[in-house]
Amino acid sequence: MSQTSNLLHRLEELNAIGVALSSEHNINRLLEGILIAAKRITNADAGTLYLVEPERQELRFEIMRTDSLGIALGGTTGEAISFYPIHLVNKDGAPNNSMVVAYVALHDKTVNIADAYSAEGFDFSGTKNFDKKTGYRSKSFLAVPMKNHEKEIIGVLQLINAQDRETGEIVAFSDADQHLLESLASQAAIALTNRRLIQQLEDLFESFVNLINTAIDDKSPYTGGHCARVPVLTMLLAEAVNRTDHGPLKDFVMNDKDRHELKLAGLLHDCGKITTPVHVVDKATKLHTLFDRIDLIDTRFEVLKRDAEITMLRAQREAGQDKAAAEQAAHEFDARIRQLDDDREFLRGCNIGSEKMSEEDRARVRDIAAYTWRNELGKQAGFLSADELENLTIPSGTLTQAEREIINHHIVVTIKMLESLPWPNHLKNVPEYAGGHHERMDGKGYPRGLTREQMSVQARVMGIADIFEALTAKDRPYKNGKTLTESLDILGKFKLNGHIDPDLFDVFVREKVYLDYAKQFLDPAQIDEVDETRIPGYLP
Repeated sequence: MSQTSNLLHRLEELNAIGVALSSEHNINRLLEGILIAAKRITNADAGTLYLVEPERQELRFEIMRTDSLGIALGGTTGEAISFYPIHLVNKDGAPNNSMVVAYVALHDKTVNIADAYSAEGFDFSGTKNFDKKTGYRSKSFLAVPMKNHEKEIIGVLQLINAQDRETGEIVAFSDADQHLLESLASQAAIALTNRRLIQQLEDLFESFVNLINTAIDDKSPYTGGHCARVPVLTMLLAEAVNRTDHGPLKDFVMNDKDRHELKLAGLLHDCGKITTPVHVVDKATKLHTLFDRIDLIDTRFEVLKRDAEITMLRAQREAGQDKAAAEQAAHEFDARIRQLDDDREFLRGCNIGSEKMSEEDRARVRDIAAYTWRNELGKQAGFLSADELENLTIPSGTLTQAEREIINHHIVVTIKMLESLPWPNHLKNVPEYAGGHHERMDGKGYPRGLTREQMSVQARVMGIADIFEALTAKDRPYKNGKTLTESLDILGKFKLNGHIDPDLFDVFVREKVYLDYAKQFLDPAQIDEVDETRIPGYLP
């Protein structure tokens, strides 16, 4: 191949390298690709890529390769580089012009050295020590600055020992090598800067998402814990499905972009709760609003007990010397006090809320509501207001139907918020993933009544994660966290009644996703021995 043809081929290769670098999203692979490409177009045996640490005024070793010695450090190798960073400034504050790469970074100049052992003006003692230990012979050096679009030096590319393409002999780097490497360094610096900027924007956005969750957490520590845990469980289940190589879900696969998109959706799935009133979100008891109104009812009981005492004293006064009548009045008073104390404790128990309140207990609350007392205005009034009666007879939990609708409205707000954002193409599914976690497979969910076929696998995954987290959560104000067996029993029944995706539930159990999650977030007392053969609807 003629020199002209060889140069043209290398220019074409440089152009292809530039295209490849601009499409790489992983910074470690990008840096590794830059050095490997630099070595390839110059046919160098070894090389190092350094990045500038402006605040520390030093160059950090990022990627190292020496083919003839089999050295591959940094980047995707997982092998750390143990060398100390190279200082750009000496201890006395003077620029470190003795080290080649420091000089290049400080002065924005390329350095091309034919033979380090005969070169003057630079300190190669470290290089010679390396050669002495390894038997290597470092000869030709070419170091070029990596400069971004703002003309800032962000790194240095240094290559060692150019090899003749025909004989393999170590030769000096040619002018063509230098020009090609300078061009590559420029492209690489821009690609790296762009990737860093994109990463910074992604980090900024994720930080903003976390800021929203922090605001929700500050408003409600219970919901905040939920917002943090659901994304973790979502990703655990999604990864388990991704590993599945048989059955209905065997074709489901995720790449890094898909993972990032789903993680963001998980973090944002309840962002609409930022508008939900805190007294509804954190309603620990049935009578809780800004405070627990059970204390007001306690006061009314004290009024009734006072009235009972007054009635007794009047009866005893009227009885005069009639001892039997006086004793009867005292007996009736004692019975009334016992009844009122019993009623008060009963209402206190009702106020806590439970998963199922019997109709008999609800009827007793209505009977107590029929008591009358003299209120703060001196007027006879019903013992319980209509609102208090409604709350104390809530069939399950602590929320009235109206409050449940307020809670449920958060998903509408979530969808509205997310659909209003100008999502880039690789995140366009976030609203759908996040907005579907309250839908049901049979179309009876909310807010859109979607069926299984109308939902993505990711949205269905998030639905299971949302329910299981809520069942096992130990930080709710109104309940204790359920055990694994209790939670899987409920989830299995949800599978059978069309609430959750049946195939995903089977993966959830078969891959023991529930156990991986439990080890991270549940109390030891919740992690009981699960008999998977007894889980309703589970198909191994």
